[in-house]
Amino acid sequence: MSAVAEPVHEHDTHEESYEETTKRNRLGLWLFFFSEIFLFGALLAARFYLWGNTRPALNQTLGLITTSVLLASSFFMAWSESAIKYNDRKTFLRNMIITAALGTLFLIGVVGFEWGGELKPTDGVYGAIFYIMTGIHALHVLSGVILILINWNLGRMGHYSADEHWGIEAAAVYWHYVDVIWLFFYPALYLIGQPVQL
Repeated sequence: MSAVAEPVHEHDTHEESYEETTKRNRLGLWLFFFSEIFLFGALLAARFYLWGNTRPALNQTLGLITTSVLLASSFFMAWSESAIKYNDRKTFLRNMIITAALGTLFLIGVVGFEWGGELKPTDGVYGAIFYIMTGIHALHVLSGVILILINWNLGRMGHYSADEHWGIEAAAVYWHYVDVIWLFFYPALYLIGQPVQL
């Protein structure tokens, strides 16, 4: 008996194009963001349920400065992404490193200074909510900074171009997403409700 050769199907040898891969990656990234909404939404719900119309007396100046730093970082991230679309590698790399530096400054402000303030994790619902909200957000900022530095290093080695820069696009969208989350967290933690001295 002779062996029958398996027919070769056209799709078996088809290699997915960069555009098709990018489209699939975008869908995956946005599904991830959608799932994250439940996490951040639950944290906000817990804040308003447990704190009501009160909030701890936090350092308003520090809160405003760290928020401004994070928003400025989004500007440089967008500039970096725009630069790579025009093959302007120098501007792309410079703005990526500025974004990472500003993200690090934000972490120093929130984790370094705010966590070293008067409010402690053991201060009942105020401490618990503040530290869990800022801690989870800081973890996202830290992962964003790491992602940006990886992309900066790849870009420095010649990766990415005007035609193929999905890694930069993904990092930029992730960074803007994390910034938008902070725009909800900042007023909930620092502005809404009567300040309570603990």
